[in-house]
Amino acid sequence: MARQPKISTRLSAANLVHLGAPRLADLLIEAGAGNANLKRRLRLELAADAGPDLLALEIDKRITAVSVARTRVSWRKRGELIDDLNTHRNMIVERLAPEAPGEALAVLIRWFDLYPGLAARVKDTKGELPAAFEAAAPDLFALAETVDDQALRDLIDALGRCPQDYARWISAGGDALRPRAARRLLDSLDASAGKTPSGRNLLRRLADKAEDLDLWLSLVTPEQAESPDIAADIARRLLAAGRVAEARAALEGALHPSALNRRWTFGHNPTDGAPRLSPAWEAASIEVLDAEGHRQEAQDLRWSLFERDLSAPVLRDYLSRLPDFDDVEALDQAFAHAATHPDFEAAMRLLMDWPAHREAAALVLARPREARQLRLQADDWTSRLAQRYPEAAEILTN
Repeated sequence: MARQPKISTRLSAANLVHLGAPRLADLLIEAGAGNANLKRRLRLELAADAGPDLLALEIDKRITAVSVARTRVSWRKRGELIDDLNTHRNMIVERLAPEAPGEALAVLIRWFDLYPGLAARVKDTKGELPAAFEAAAPDLFALAETVDDQALRDLIDALGRCPQDYARWISAGGDALRPRAARRLLDSLDASAGKTPSGRNLLRRLADKAEDLDLWLSLVTPEQAESPDIAADIARRLLAAGRVAEARAALEGALHPSALNRRWTFGHNPTDGAPRLSPAWEAASIEVLDAEGHRQEAQDLRWSLFERDLSAPVLRDYLSRLPDFDDVEALDQAFAHAATHPDFEAAMRLLMDWPAHREAAALVLARPREARQLRLQADDWTSRLAQRYPEAAEILTN
């Protein structure tokens, strides 16, 4: 008796090939009858096989249908819609772009044009819709790198239409938008682009990508420059360019902000005083001190910040700059300071994450009342201390 060939029922491309093209076609037609996204995907594949013109037309038909729709999209249908959007975006990038990059860019921009309308009618508490468009941003700007100036005109027009959205997508695009393409976009934008806050934000993002520091600085308003966080950003950029004195001036500009500048510095309550300088400002100040050659002052500031906040990154930075063996003594001093710090939870977090479990257990034993009030990380810390320091672990569980 002839031996029967072994047949595998595992779903894989290699196994499905044995069904033959006619049978697979029947199965796809059957599946597509109850799945609109699959049916559209099959049409796209057929169009792609026929050529870029037909594929672009098929994608445009779907983009038009989505753009004119006014029906609210519930959370139940949101995933299906996003899958459909991603399918069409992938067909643009993977099938249309290699054959017709200019046309692909134009179609992809029309795909991005769907966002404002969809954002208004899709129920999306999880932020999945904006995430889908942000995930597509690298494809958009990578494609823009490959086209001529005439094809790039479509993107320039889109930047003018939706500067706020494109500013966000420029950031989401990461390194896909390179300096040369960013410069091409900047040089082609209308002079009126910087007259609105959203337009200035767009230009600032492009200037950042174009590595044009002076243009970027010119787009920061005096009011924004008084914000500690923005002042820190300015200082870091100037430091990277070797402009140390200007970096110092940028930081000092946030020390005495105008009392009228509440939006960026004082908050909305007229009785609020000037804000505490932010961690970003303090970190930038340390970098400026180092760049100015004031290394001991920088170290003193690092230690002061550690004493205040018990920040592990600040402590590691401080220790890394000490001579050999001095760091051991300094670490002991840091742990001793943590043991008496008024913020018990911050002290425990430092010691547990360092890790310094012996010192953490000693802290619990020395301050049991505060230890029993812990809530957020008590279970995790208890499990990590239980084997070697059971007495401390028991206090944390009570």
